[in-house]
Amino acid sequence: MYRIWHVLCNATNEIYNMKKLFLLIGLAFSLVSMAQQPDTDAVIMAFKSANTEEISKYFDEYIDLKLLDKEEVKNMGRNQATMALKMFFDENRINGFEKGSNREIGSTLYITGKLTSSGKPYNITVMLKAKGGKHQIITIRIN
Repeated sequence: MYRIWHVLCNATNEIYNMKKLFLLIGLAFSLVSMAQQPDTDAVIMAFKSANTEEISKYFDEYIDLKLLDKEEVKNMGRNQATMALKMFFDENRINGFEKGSNREIGSTLYITGKLTSSGKPYNITVMLKAKGGKHQIITIRIN
C-alpha cells in the first residue's frame, strides 16, 4: 500500500512540475512577443497616417522598393526611397492603410494590407527585419 501511495505522489509531483514548466515557457513566449509588438504597431500606425516621413523612420539603410507599374529598385537609399514613396502617395492621394495580415518567420516579419485613397485601394506588402532589437523595413511592394 505504501508503495502505491509513494508512486502516486511522485507521479502527481511530476505532473505538477511539468505544468509549472509549461506555464513558464508560455509566459516567456508571451513576453517575447509583447516586447516585439510595440515597434510593429508603430510601423502600422505610420502607414495609417500616410505620413512618408514617419514611415521612413523605420527604413533600413537600404530598402527594395516596388511601386505600381514600375520596376523594382533594389538597394535604394533611405532618402531616395522616402522621396519615391512620397511621390507615389501624393500622386495617388494615399490617405490611410488597412492591415490585412502579418506573419513572422524567424527574424523577418511580413505585413500585408491595402493603402486607401480617394480612388481605388492599392495592395501593399511590407517586409521588416529585426535588427538591433527593433524591426526595420527592408522591402515595400505596392501593386
